[in-house]
Amino acid sequence: MTDFFNLAVKYLPELFTAALKYTLPLTAISFVFGLLFASLTALIRVAKLPQNEWASAFLQIIKWIAAAYVWFFRSTPLIVQLFIVFYGLPNAHIALFQSAWVSAVTVFSLNTGAYASETIRASISSVPEVQKQAAESLGMTRAQIYWNVVLPQAARISIPPLSNSLIGLLKDTSLASVITIVEIFYLSQQIAAANYKVLSMYILVAMVYAFFTTILSIGQHYLEKYTSRFAQ
Repeated sequence: MTDFFNLAVKYLPELFTAALKYTLPLTAISFVFGLLFASLTALIRVAKLPQNEWASAFLQIIKWIAAAYVWFFRSTPLIVQLFIVFYGLPNAHIALFQSAWVSAVTVFSLNTGAYASETIRASISSVPEVQKQAAESLGMTRAQIYWNVVLPQAARISIPPLSNSLIGLLKDTSLASVITIVEIFYLSQQIAAANYKVLSMYILVAMVYAFFTTILSIGQHYLEKYTSRFAQ
């Protein structure tokens, strides 16, 4: 027990430093981009086809592309996606993804966007149609209806599942270790290889992840409590 305590005192500062330097920024940046991808994808998939034949055909193609994007990233393992982008694409002379950081942000963003788009799409679809019809009767345009009626309610509904996605993303960043990003799990592996305290180091890194996910869970609780005031 004393040995474990000494390891914690010695290595926890390093693990927290790695979390603040790599894990949390990677999580935050990927989640922001993921939300952008998710929102755009969801709006495309719920959009109604226009009356114009050519515009309708164009939008239908965009819908198919959006559906294919969601299908691919939800149907393949995250670690495989990381290997394709970081190791596979540079082998095909796509130099943009030679950076481990760019590869990680790209994959985590697209993966999060694919899952979150379904959450946002379901939230938008859950808004009663009668409210949209009432807004139309008041002379509101389709854009005004989405901005003033649909999206505020959809945002409130989507907070719990999107918060869960953020917490899941924080833990998923441990997979960035396979493409050489020195986040907290990769650092713990390096330290364990040097001091042979494998179990102790993995327990310590689990404690660090649990610390940050607990903070996010508390934030989620208060955010849900705050937005629940607008439920009625």
